[in-house]
Order: sequence, then C-alpha cells, then structure tokens
Amino acid sequence: MKISFTLNGKKIRVDVPPDRRVLDLLREDLSLTGTKEGCGTGECGACTILVNGESRLSCLMLAAQLEGCHVTTIEGVSSAKKLHPVQEAFIEHGAVQCGFCTPGAVLAAIDLLQRNAEPTRQDIREALSGNLCRCTGYQKIVDAVQGGSAKLKKGQTS
Repeated sequence: MKISFTLNGKKIRVDVPPDRRVLDLLREDLSLTGTKEGCGTGECGACTILVNGESRLSCLMLAAQLEGCHVTTIEGVSSAKKLHPVQEAFIEHGAVQCGFCTPGAVLAAIDLLQRNAEPTRQDIREALSGNLCRCTGYQKIVDAVQGGSAKLKKGQTS
C-alpha cells in the first residue's frame, strides 16, 4: 500500500506492506537509525517519535497510521549547523552516556515543552516516565529538560 506523510519537514510517499511497523519503516527502509528498538513492546521509549507534534512509540504503530501525518524523528529536530536547545541541554547536563535512550528522551522532552513551557520536576518525571535509561540515571535527564526549557524561553531555538 502507498502512504504519504511529511517526514522531518519533507513530503514523502512510500510503498509499505500493511503490517509494517513505523519503527521498521524508519530504520530499515528510510535509513533513519536514530529511532531505536529497545523492547519492541512499548515499554522502554527508545523508539519515541513525534507524530503531529505528540510523542508516539513507533514500535507500536503501523506505517499505514502515518497517512497524512507530520512525523519528526531525532534526525529532524536539529539543523546541520545547530542542535535543538533540548539536545544542547542534554549535553551540558551530562544526560547522555551510551546514547541509546537519548533520542526518545529528547523527543519526549520536546513534546512536553511544547505543551508546558515551564514544567515542574514532577511534570518532567511523569512526561518521561515511559523512557527507560540504564546509564545516566534520571536526575541528569530531569536537569537537562529544565535546562532545555530555560533555553527555549530565552529564544535559543534551532
């Protein structure tokens, strides 16, 4: 089946089998490997993407569900010259170690900050509760989201 959607700002049309997961479409067919598969069951958040601005788990979605949608992967949040403020904050606060969970956590944080420009630490913990990290612990990630919020308030957008 043919589907059309906007991916990282570019309209695309692709042919996909009806049972193709979004995760597999992105990684295997479109070579966007920033989206990770951690569990394949919607438990870890490594496969988080933004669909129409809201975080979604790409391992639980069929590609056909993207018809007419706007999809953003981690590859689409920065430019070739500048990282997104949330990405910068993750680096500044040491919220990145192995990096496996980072793309999903960054996208979940961007979703949160689009809905709530000044989240409390509890708001951040709740918004990122579906994103598991085995390396950094969560304190640095919460600090990074607060730092990203401050950067966005100052107008340091990409």
